[in-house]
Amino acid sequence: MTTPATTHRGTAHRLRFLPQGTSSDAAILLAARGLRAYGDGFISVLLPLHLTMLGFSAVDIGILTTATLLGSAALTLLVGNLAGRWPRRGLLIRASALMIATGLGFAFLDGFWPLLIVAFIGTLNPSSGDVSIFLPTEQSLLPQTTPAASRTSLFARYSLIGSLVAAVGALSAGLPDLFEHWWDIPIDRTISGMFIAYAVLGVVAMWFYRHLSPRIEPGAAERSSRLGPSKRAVYRLAALFSIDSFASGLALQSVIALWLFLKFDLSVATAGTIFFWTGLLSASSQLVAPVLARRIGLVNTMVFTHLPANVFLMLAPFMPTLPLAIACLMIRSALSQMDVPARTSYVMAVVTPPERAAAASVTTVPKSLATALSPILAGSLLGMTAFGWPLLIAGVLKSGYDITLFALFRHVRPPEEVPVASAPTAVPGPPPLPGQGAQD
Repeated sequence: MTTPATTHRGTAHRLRFLPQGTSSDAAILLAARGLRAYGDGFISVLLPLHLTMLGFSAVDIGILTTATLLGSAALTLLVGNLAGRWPRRGLLIRASALMIATGLGFAFLDGFWPLLIVAFIGTLNPSSGDVSIFLPTEQSLLPQTTPAASRTSLFARYSLIGSLVAAVGALSAGLPDLFEHWWDIPIDRTISGMFIAYAVLGVVAMWFYRHLSPRIEPGAAERSSRLGPSKRAVYRLAALFSIDSFASGLALQSVIALWLFLKFDLSVATAGTIFFWTGLLSASSQLVAPVLARRIGLVNTMVFTHLPANVFLMLAPFMPTLPLAIACLMIRSALSQMDVPARTSYVMAVVTPPERAAAASVTTVPKSLATALSPILAGSLLGMTAFGWPLLIAGVLKSGYDITLFALFRHVRPPEEVPVASAPTAVPGPPPLPGQGAQD
């Protein structure tokens, strides 16, 4: 029998993973993030194979992948504009319903145009990271569940769960091969079943979101979703993120999977195993991000870990054998995601609380919109040659993004990095941009 004492102990056990002072609503958001990440993990590996088995070319696959990202960008912008008008819990429940419809659509439709429509309006994620409409709402809510000093640690756990569970999801992409081998089930039927499983995950995520407490909703003073004093900083960051996002679209997990299929003729089970280990390395690296951020700052953490990762991304296409190519991808994965919790925490820190939903939306839209422009290019390049031109170009662009970000924002510090003696006594707005005086 459940007693108040056992309930209290269970709650305490669930919260032990969270930073001190964090509410139980954060645990719900992290659990839902894990469910979605698991689906994204196997879908990002199976999507190109599923579309190939339906008879689509590499260019067609690039177009459908672009449609998923363009739709995510449009819906993310809509969510950012409605965040101040609709309850956040309601937005997340509606997004879960859309996730259910997306999985069922890809499971039962096989025509190009119907799939294009579902891809555009749905929540399908061809990336190992989260580019969905859930992201800005969850990002704007998480800072409300924890003290400012624990914000980066909470976002690190948010990113950690996403990467770790997505890695397990990528490993699960090998299930169709196993089912075909053990029970002689045609692989195309099993892959369709995996899209149905994606829809089921949407049902469970909806159940989680329904258990968010009323405390998760912002107060009256924080309901405005429009950018105000932080507008200049957010737009500049969004422009920079769009460069990184365009490059990320050239190196999506689905694109890398297609490259590996074309160049090394991998089985889907082998590809899933590779992405499991790259995802595991990405997940574990994010535990280091809060430690580095406390020592060297958020901007330095973003740049000094991302640049070496880009070098190994550029080296991968030149590797003559599969083991060497995998080694480059593994090293890249061990470094490339440390900037994710630092970047999210930085954006939430340099804007005022009422602007967080809009800032999350405005900086997330380029992640989907700019990323959406590049899979067609990647598909076209891979359609002409198996050489990994998309990976090489992505590494060059990402390196340029890192250098520019450091040059523009190395002196723009979040409140927790400002010395106590110089900290304002009132509730702070965003730190001034370089060359911007206090009077601005």
